[in-house]
Amino acid sequence: MIYMETENLSAKVLIKYFDNLFPLNSEEREQVYINFKERSIKRRGFILQQGDVCKNFTFIVSGCFKMYVIDLSGKEHNLQFAAENDWISDLASFYQVIPSNVYIEAIEPSVVFQVKHDDLLSLYTRFHKFDRNFRIILERKYIELQNRTLQNISVTAEERYKHFCAHNPTLAARLPNTQIASYLGITPEFLSKIRKEIGKR
Repeated sequence: MIYMETENLSAKVLIKYFDNLFPLNSEEREQVYINFKERSIKRRGFILQQGDVCKNFTFIVSGCFKMYVIDLSGKEHNLQFAAENDWISDLASFYQVIPSNVYIEAIEPSVVFQVKHDDLLSLYTRFHKFDRNFRIILERKYIELQNRTLQNISVTAEERYKHFCAHNPTLAARLPNTQIASYLGITPEFLSKIRKEIGKR
C-alpha cells in the first residue's frame, strides 16, 4: 500500500487525530497519504492572503498560526489562533470558493498537512468516515466561534482574558501580549494592566 511506503512521523500525528474521532481503516489511511500534502512554513509565512481563494484545509503538526484582518487604518485584528493538533482555514472562502477577507500567517516555524478543496469533497463522497470526521471538526469550530461571540458581548475584558488562559494555556504562554490583546479586542497596555491586577490578587 502507498501509505506503508511513505509513512512518516508527521503523518502519524494526522492519522492519530482522525483515529481519536472515527478511526480509519487501511484504505482510508492510504487516502490520507494520497490527498494530504505536507508543507513546512517559515515564521511569518502565509498560507492565505486577503483577496486569494482559500484552496486548502490545513492541519497543524507543529507550530502556530493566526488568522486576522487589517482594518482601513492599518490595525490588525486577530480572529483565531491555531497550534498543534488543530485545523485552520477560511471556511467561507474554502467552501464557497470566493476571495478571502483574511490572512493566515505562521507565528512560528510550522509543519502542516493540507488537503485541497476538490480532494476533500471527493473524500466526503467516497469515504463517509471523512465526512463524519470533518463534520465534528466543523462543529467544534462553530462552537468555538459562538462561545467567543457570546463572550465579546457579555463579559469583561478581564473575564475574556481569564477564559483564554484557562482554555488555551499553551498559547497563552507562547504568544506575545500584542497578539493576545488583538484577539481580545483591547490594547496591549490594557492587557498589561489586567495582568498586573490579577497578579496583585
